[in-house]
This record gives sequence, structure tokens and C-alpha cells, in this order.
Amino acid sequence: MADFDRRALLKAGFTATAVGTLGLTGVRTAAAAAATPTIHSTAEWKARAATGAIVVENHKPTYIVVHHTVDPGNVTDYSLAHALQISRDIQNFHMDTRGWIDTGQQFTNSRGGFITEGRHRSLEILRGGTQHVQGANVGNHNSECIGIENEGLYSTVDVPVALWNSLVGLVAYIAHQYDITPEFIKGHRDFNSTECCGQVLYDRLPELRTAVGRVLGVSVARSDVAEWPLLKPGDTGRRVQLAQQFLRAAGADVPADGVFGASTKDAVAALAARADLPRDTCTAAKAADETGFLGSDVWPLIVPADRSTAAWRADLSRA
Repeated sequence: MADFDRRALLKAGFTATAVGTLGLTGVRTAAAAAATPTIHSTAEWKARAATGAIVVENHKPTYIVVHHTVDPGNVTDYSLAHALQISRDIQNFHMDTRGWIDTGQQFTNSRGGFITEGRHRSLEILRGGTQHVQGANVGNHNSECIGIENEGLYSTVDVPVALWNSLVGLVAYIAHQYDITPEFIKGHRDFNSTECCGQVLYDRLPELRTAVGRVLGVSVARSDVAEWPLLKPGDTGRRVQLAQQFLRAAGADVPADGVFGASTKDAVAALAARADLPRDTCTAAKAADETGFLGSDVWPLIVPADRSTAAWRADLSRA
């Protein structure tokens, strides 16, 4: 599988208005410099050489994207040695199983609070603050995103304090370097149909934005803009029923009973395949089959065109 190239922001539902606001509230001009965190380079964890050319985008990233690794799980080894080892493990998985040229994400954050460089040259280019290394962790949006894998599984449990503190520091540093306002700190599921970064960590993203804003000394605009909801096999309720109605209108043979069963999963998976939507775009997919998940890149394919993206997101958030 090759690294995923970008597609238009609008394919994932980001509005022209939202994109047009980028840079209007400059973090670098409005805030004090964030402290430079200790980031252990690829040389320090003895990374393999990349098998292809590292692409350096000649622009700043738009979004900072938070992931969770899922594997090796919520271990209690908080040492630096462990952090360096998981960096090697992730790279081996991405290169040997996914077929990527290198580690997919730009940075990795361990449960002990140690930060490592992921894809080669990410640290060097981040320090420059004008370009960024293209990763392979957000399908169809890698030229707009810089990704951080957080060690562990955060679907039902919270992150360790050390990981949270290092995440705040790293995100603040990246935001300062690239002049990214806290509103553009996102979770992986805001781009692709995936559980990542885990429901618990995803629910803390508003808190992360506030914490980063506090570090930078900038106000964080309150965002009432809803994101596309994530539906998974086994879910029930009004959102599932609406999705089924939309799928039926598109020709899928599914019930409209509000139960996300096997036929709904198969219909979503078939639709995603026809649209060539990327799957398995970060380490989290190693331990979980996310086939048939209905999220941010599927909803735009099925909702009727009689209202705006923002309106549909708002309606679905209330459903």
C-alpha cells in the first residue's frame, strides 16, 4: 500500500469558510514561544532507513492530528527504553505490513511521556517552521496534517498524566512553530472512519485545545461546529436509522430499523470501497477491524445535497 496523497479538504466536509480563516489569528505573533520539548530523533531509536524519498511539503500543515496506537496496549513500562522500542515496533509494522516507506506519523508520544521522532526528517523540518514532512497517518489528507501517535488504547480508559502533559507540550510547540491556532487540533476520526484516537481521548480534545491555548497565551475560540458522528457495527438509534435511510436512497439493500447490523456494515464497506476511501491509515488499525465504520469520509457520500455540510453535522449531532 502506498502512502496516501492528499485530496481536497472539502471531500472530508471542511468548509471553504473554515479553511479561509486559517492564519487570521497568528499564534506566533500573538503568543509567547512554547517551550521546546525533548524529542528523541530517529537516530536515537536506531530507525531503519526509509525505503523511498521523504516528501517535504513546501508549506505549513493546517491540522495537528491526535492518534492512539492501540498496540501494545496500556502497559506500565514508562521507561525511555520502552518508548524507543515502540518506535521501532511501529516502524517495522508500517514498513513490513502496511508497505509504507517509513513510519507513518511524524511523532510518537509514550505512556511515560517520552516523545520520539517518527518519520525521518520530521524533527529537522519542524524546527524550521515553514515546511512539514508528509506522513501516512491520515488518509487523503497527509499534505495538510501532522500526526502524533499516543501509545495506548483510549476507547474506555484515560491517558496517563505523563502522556497528557507531554502531549500538551508537544502540540503547543508544533502549534507555535507552524502558527496553528488551537481550533485546528483534531482527532484522526475527524478525517477518516476510524475509532482513533479512542473515545475517551477524543472527548478530551476540547480540553487539549484549551490547555495548548493556555501554554501559548492565546484565547481559544469556542467552537459549536459539530463533527460527523462515528457509527460502528452494533450501534443503535436514530443516527443509525438516518444512515440506513440514506444508504437505501443510494440503492443499498439495508433495513431502516436503527440497528447497525451485518447488512448495514456490508453496505458501508462496499460504498467505501467504490469511493476508494483509505483504510488502515494509522497504527490503531493493527489491533481492530474497522471495516464498515461510518464516519467523516462516508457521511458526505450519503447525505442528501439539499442542505450544507454544517447543517447536516448539526442535525446529526442532535439526532
